[in-house]
Amino acid sequence: MTGLSALWLPILVSAVFVFVGSSILHMMLPWHKSDYGALPAEDKVLDAFRSWSVAPGDYMAPRPSSREDMRSPAFMEKMKKGPVLVLTVIPGGGSFATNLVLWFCYSVVISFFAAYIAGRALPPGAHYLQVFRFAGATAFIGYTAALWQMSIWYRRSWLTSFKSTVDGLIYALLTAGTFGWLWPR
Repeated sequence: MTGLSALWLPILVSAVFVFVGSSILHMMLPWHKSDYGALPAEDKVLDAFRSWSVAPGDYMAPRPSSREDMRSPAFMEKMKKGPVLVLTVIPGGGSFATNLVLWFCYSVVISFFAAYIAGRALPPGAHYLQVFRFAGATAFIGYTAALWQMSIWYRRSWLTSFKSTVDGLIYALLTAGTFGWLWPR
């Protein structure tokens, strides 16, 4: 068993590597350019949302008011007729820096869990590949598993979820390699 206090360096360094790696994937490569399509008549749609003063949040339409309403012929007709929307409204004018800080913090949390799992399973001086396996598997689950739910329940494109899973695999490999490299001897 290896204590978390001995793993602060791989936790922080792996989060930095993931942050840099994700920046390269998202800003320098065209890998994610097709994740979201443009709306037809985008300006009109945005003007309509502004005129309705839609607050930031998650929305669904049509949305039943109760379980009973979900079974009503009127609601079923709306679903059949379509379209069905799952929509996230984000406030305008926000700072991208806040998102970057939150992403880094999230990467630290994933690395913390990778450290916890690997640290409980392995002693100081463990072989590189053993550390790589525990830290990598934990990081992979942390970066990817919840993404698949979006395709299952909300019809997010499976291609987008697949690409995000590949990203998560890269982040997990960066995390695993860092932990293997910096594991206490």
